[in-house]
Amino acid sequence: MSEYVIRFLVGGAVVSAFAMLGDVLRPKSFAGLFGAAPSVALATLGIAVYQHGADYAGLQSRAMMAGAVALAVYSFAVCQLLIRARLRAAPATLLALVVWLAIVFGLLGVAGGQA
Repeated sequence: MSEYVIRFLVGGAVVSAFAMLGDVLRPKSFAGLFGAAPSVALATLGIAVYQHGADYAGLQSRAMMAGAVALAVYSFAVCQLLIRARLRAAPATLLALVVWLAIVFGLLGVAGGQA
């Protein structure tokens, strides 16, 4: 139970710090960007290092980087399907999800990591 309390406190503190950073920067759309994924990832990696060691955290960070690259490709694919192919949102996102899965598992396979 104490692990969940620590996760809550550390995660909340890091999310708050990134949200303040995003609030200071311009444009204000950065606030959402900095308040989400980077802060949660850092809190998760900090807890992983503390509980399981640096090797485990390194494995998790590789998986996070593969997911980030795959998300960028997924976002680009959705935009292309919406604009060029003029698909509706649901079919475009479902088709691009296949792209995301292929990219992330391909990168993890090349890196030798496990999700």
